[in-house]
Amino acid sequence: MERDLEKFILDHSTPEDPVLEDLFRQTHLRFVNPNMVCGHLQGRFLEMISKMIEPSTILEIGTFTGYSAICLAKGLKPGGRLYTIEQNDELAEFTHTYFVKASAGQKIEQITGRAQEIIPQLDLIYDLVYIDGDKREYCDYFNLVIDNVKTGGYIIADNVLWGGKAIDKDSDDPQTRGIIEFNAMIKNQKNIECILLPFRDGVMIIRKLF
Repeated sequence: MERDLEKFILDHSTPEDPVLEDLFRQTHLRFVNPNMVCGHLQGRFLEMISKMIEPSTILEIGTFTGYSAICLAKGLKPGGRLYTIEQNDELAEFTHTYFVKASAGQKIEQITGRAQEIIPQLDLIYDLVYIDGDKREYCDYFNLVIDNVKTGGYIIADNVLWGGKAIDKDSDDPQTRGIIEFNAMIKNQKNIECILLPFRDGVMIIRKLF
């Protein structure tokens, strides 16, 4: 995105929450691969989607440092809860600190481990699921959650363009293959409707029909 255009977009969007601004900065100072944090525009997008849906129960697959979880939690109904799964246990303490700073600590349940093992144990019905974990496992995540998404509920999948590599059918990179296979699976899924948005690294919004 051109710098002047990005500045215009930011100037005409609600400013970033100071806690999230600090979280974004500290993520870049302290962690490897800080580009995995969603950032202001995508975070505001997720917040607005959540506020439109007003979910009671959200599942997030891939917490990283917690930016997206805080944004999604802002749309929860009173008494609602967000469950966020992160495999890297070294992030948990840092992330929890920012959940508390954002006054979201009571709304968010942090779970450490592999999503494939944890999701079946939760046995919850979801209004909204956000997928942003290991790209090789996107198909697994979808298949594990779809039966537990309520009819009319939503799944949002991040990074579905994968830096433009999603159209590279000959790629043998495992992460790229995971995204390609996920996109193909969603295209052929019969019980959903979806739209792929060319926003940041590609965001797929999926609505369960039945």
